[in-house]
Amino acid sequence: MIPYGKQTVTDEDIASVVEVLKSDWLTQGPTVPRFEQALADYTGASHCAVVSNGTAALHLACLALELGPGDWLWTSPISFLASANCGLYCGAQVDFVDIDPADANICPKRLSEKLERAQKCGRLPKAVVAVHMAGNPCQLKEIRELLHRYEVSLIEDACHAIGARYDESRIGDCRYSDITVFSFHPVKVITSGEGGALLTNSDILNQRIRQLREHGICRDPQNFIQTQEGAWYYEQQELGWNYRLTDLQAALGLSQLSRCDEAVAERNRIAQIYDQLLSELPLDTLKPMPGQRSSYHLYIIKVAEEKRAGLFAHLRSSRIGAQVHYIPIHTQPSYQKLGFSWGDFPAAESYYRQTLSLPIFPGLSEAEQDHVVASVRDFLS
Repeated sequence: MIPYGKQTVTDEDIASVVEVLKSDWLTQGPTVPRFEQALADYTGASHCAVVSNGTAALHLACLALELGPGDWLWTSPISFLASANCGLYCGAQVDFVDIDPADANICPKRLSEKLERAQKCGRLPKAVVAVHMAGNPCQLKEIRELLHRYEVSLIEDACHAIGARYDESRIGDCRYSDITVFSFHPVKVITSGEGGALLTNSDILNQRIRQLREHGICRDPQNFIQTQEGAWYYEQQELGWNYRLTDLQAALGLSQLSRCDEAVAERNRIAQIYDQLLSELPLDTLKPMPGQRSSYHLYIIKVAEEKRAGLFAHLRSSRIGAQVHYIPIHTQPSYQKLGFSWGDFPAAESYYRQTLSLPIFPGLSEAEQDHVVASVRDFLS
């Protein structure tokens, strides 16, 4: 089976992990801050905190912005569930903004209309999670300008998008957002096994993220509430979580980060070949907006709704691990219990019924890609 995505692990990656295994620190050691600094340097953000996974990163982003009961979080219905669940974890209410079918990201026009209605009825969100779907940057300037007008915070869910660019800005520099979140799951552009990161330009948010990541514990004497009893002293100042990343994972992530631009370039090369080979077929492809550079975490095609299920089955029978990204979040049973239903976000639902993700990852061979294209052509022709 050719998977839709997979990790690439080199001898250098393995050696970096072995080096940590031979050291005195398997966790809470020096490799984690090295990885954090490398991510901050790579993206241009002022601060970076790495965590156990992308979902933990989204949760901490919401907590750092003090999202809680009585607040609203808005996000895209076309994303993995974590983009919305993070709001529920904090006791907030969740709603969605329909997508622009061109890039499957939050539509600024629909966002503007929804913000205007929400202001009239006193239900403005405290934060919006804007997803860079498939690695295609969302329309950050327009979204930031709208949210700034209503004093709403912006979290970039860039779990698909490390290495992508928005105009001259590298995704993760937080030029337009309060916090950007990455994921390092094995199918992502780079991996640390599991892992995630939060990037911000705010000293205050960074300090809060770090404290919440480690049980809510403060170790800085300057910030103690009570009198320090000795050099051993620390304080739990609020309820936090153990969302730390190990040095083993950080070593793998640090090694992979050194090849991130190379991996993104290879994904773009594979995507361009798909574009050329599929151009004569009755399908559309999901592309970044003009002037933007995608990380191509996913390569997504759109076919006629009545053909999607058949094409999916045909590809799977051809040992091609096609997948669908994503089932609209608001249609999931747990969200229908919250009052959502089919028909709430028509653009997202139409998109879902037409899409398939084809294999894309560094290491996908020319023969494998030819097999994928031939299988698609065989069915559609």
